[in-house]
Amino acid sequence: MTDLSIIIVSYNVRHYLEQCLRSVFLAQGDLEMEVFVVDNASTDDTSQCIPLLFPQVHYIQNSENRGFSRANNQALRLATGRYQLLLNPDTIVTEETLTDCVSYLDQHPEVGATGCAMYGWDGRFAWESRRGVPTPWTSFCKITCLTALFPHSRRLGHYYMRYLDREQANYIEIISGAFMMLRHEALQQVGLLDETFFMYGEDIDLSYRLLQAGWKNAYVPTPILHYKGESTQKSSYRYVHIFYEAMLIFFDKHFSHRYRLIALFIRLAVYLRAALDMLKRLLHRLGRRLRALFPQHPGKPETCLLLATPDHQSQMSSICQDNNFVPRLSYGEGANYMVFDTSEYTYGQMLRQLIGQAGQGGRTALGTYNPDTHTIILPYDILR
Repeated sequence: MTDLSIIIVSYNVRHYLEQCLRSVFLAQGDLEMEVFVVDNASTDDTSQCIPLLFPQVHYIQNSENRGFSRANNQALRLATGRYQLLLNPDTIVTEETLTDCVSYLDQHPEVGATGCAMYGWDGRFAWESRRGVPTPWTSFCKITCLTALFPHSRRLGHYYMRYLDREQANYIEIISGAFMMLRHEALQQVGLLDETFFMYGEDIDLSYRLLQAGWKNAYVPTPILHYKGESTQKSSYRYVHIFYEAMLIFFDKHFSHRYRLIALFIRLAVYLRAALDMLKRLLHRLGRRLRALFPQHPGKPETCLLLATPDHQSQMSSICQDNNFVPRLSYGEGANYMVFDTSEYTYGQMLRQLIGQAGQGGRTALGTYNPDTHTIILPYDILR
C-alpha cells in the first residue's frame, strides 16, 4: 500500500492543472505516492498535454462530464494509498503541505479526514477552510447574515468557526473538497462520495458521514493556494443553481425527517438566497455592460511586478506587453500582480510572500511564470 493517493478531477483548466501537478510532485518528499487525473471530457488540450508532461500520472479520460462525485469515485476505487487526497486542479500546494497532513494523520488515529489552510489568489485566508455542519440553525444564521455580523460567536458564527485559532490544528466538522485528505479505513467504513451530488455539497455530506461514524475531522494550518472557482465558473447562473440545489439535497438527506415543520421554511430560505445571488450577478453584469458603453474615463492598464532573473524578466516583459499588461521591475512601483519565476522561487516562497503582503493590507494577486512553456498564469488570465 502506498502512502498517499492524490485524485484531481479536471475540466477545461489545463494550465492550472499543469501547475497543480508540478507543485504536487515537488511536495512529494519521501512519500510513496500515486496521482490520478480524471478528465471530465475537457474540450481544451488537456488530454494531449498532461499525459506527455506527466507520464507517471494515471490519466482517466471520460467521454462526458460525470460531475465531481462520480469522477472522484472512479479513481478512489483504484487508489491504493493509506491516505487519499481529493485535490482541486486550481490549487497550488507548498513543499510541506502533503507531509504535514500525512504526519498529522499518522499521529492522530482518531482523525478520519483533514483539511488545510487555504488562501485565495490575493493571499487572504479562505474561511471555508474550517466549517461547521450546516444544520438548520447554522444554515439559518448563514442565510440571514448573522454569521457575518457575529463571526466569532460559537453559536451564531459556527458556519465558518472563526472563533478557532487559524494558526493551530483543531478539530472541525466540514472539510472542503478542494483539499480533503482521507484515511483509507475511514473511507472504507462510510463509503465513497454520494453521486447524487453533481458538484458541491458532496464534501459536506462525506464530512458529516465521517462524524456520524465516530471519526474526527481536523484542520491542519499548513497552507495551500486555491484560486477558488477557476474550474467551476462561479460567476455563472448555472453555479448558483447547482450550489443551492446541493444544499437542498444535503438538507433533505440528513435533516428533513427530523425537522419536518421547518423543512418548508428552509427550502424557501434557500430559494430566496439563490434568487438574491442571481440578482446580484445580473446587476453586476449589467453594470459592466453599462460601463463599457458609457466609459467615464479610460481604464488604467493592469501592472505585473516581475520577480525573476534578468533574462527571464525580459521574456516576461515581452509577454506582458503583448497582452496589454504593464511590467514592473521594482517593488516601489506597485502592481496588480506579483509574477514569480517558477525556476527561481518555490511555491512555498511564493505563497508566504503573498500572504505577507495581504497581512499588510495589500491586494496584489499571484502570478507565476513557467520558463519551459513561456506562459504566465494569473487568476483569470493565461498570458503567452
